[in-house]
Amino acid sequence: MRVALLTGGGDCPGLNAVIYAAVKKGINHYGDEFIGFLNGWRGVLDNNFIPLTLENTDGIQLKGGTILHSSRTNVKKIPGGIEKVQEVLKLNNIDALIALGGDDTQSVTLYLSEHGVPSVGVPKTIDNDINGTDTTFGFDTAVSIATEAIDRIHTTADSHNRVVVVEVMGRDAGWIAYASGVAGGAHVILVPEKDIDIDHVCALLKYNYDHGKHYGVVVVAEGCHLPEVGQVIGSKEVDSFGHARLSGIGEALAELIEEKTGFETRSVNLGHTQRGGVPTAYDRTLGQRYGLHTIDMVHEGKWGRIAVLHGTDITDITIKEAIATNRRLDQRFFDVISGLEANV
Repeated sequence: MRVALLTGGGDCPGLNAVIYAAVKKGINHYGDEFIGFLNGWRGVLDNNFIPLTLENTDGIQLKGGTILHSSRTNVKKIPGGIEKVQEVLKLNNIDALIALGGDDTQSVTLYLSEHGVPSVGVPKTIDNDINGTDTTFGFDTAVSIATEAIDRIHTTADSHNRVVVVEVMGRDAGWIAYASGVAGGAHVILVPEKDIDIDHVCALLKYNYDHGKHYGVVVVAEGCHLPEVGQVIGSKEVDSFGHARLSGIGEALAELIEEKTGFETRSVNLGHTQRGGVPTAYDRTLGQRYGLHTIDMVHEGKWGRIAVLHGTDITDITIKEAIATNRRLDQRFFDVISGLEANV
């Protein structure tokens, strides 16, 4: 078969591991031929691609980012977009398309599969919030990076008797904030699934100061809602899927905490550092497992389906099921957060 791959949406560590494994098994076990469209769906529309071979993919599983580059192009919003995709795939004699991406990218994959394009998906999101899969590659790397940053924040906050608010990624789900906050010993952990109780936040920080620890570390997901403000928007511009750029809740929350407590408070936004750099060993392994399963899906004709991790097994579900809702924190994880907080 002649198979095409693309990566859409934000990059994350582990994408190259998926590409590497799919290409290696496809060529060695099935005799497939591969191309990679550049810059996500934009590359398909522009017929811009590179060949993917054993030679030029060797070792890429060790690298972060994506050798295919990415974009947030929404084919469905481009006049004639679906027809252009079909035309380009036919022109290049493509038998199957593998799309690596989150719910936005996979909404396009689903649409194409329902309109005659043989397509399968691989779940990609740094936020770990795709429904139906226990873990997405890149998440472990992001948590490791955020945890290391929080570890470092403790010493500088302590040295200056400050509160430091650390803003991490997480638009609708607080998995990174939860995992890095717990691992990093944050005194306050705030996630989008729960409204911020600013009085409770300040009470937790005051408890520190009243009990000899004259500093505090607050971890907040970018998608949290501030009281009477809502989500903090970094830019009024939206992407082709209608998402505003979230940024700045850390700074806004720091100002509010200082105003209400009188404690000197600073903020740090970890931003894109969370998804940059080389993937952890776990993400390299997980990405390759996704790639191996996905090329099998192609040869089994499982169009309109996406690879997922259930427990320790890689299996697959329909893309429609995967993007129907976001996977979010529930009471089990809230209990962990509250159990580690001071009793105020």
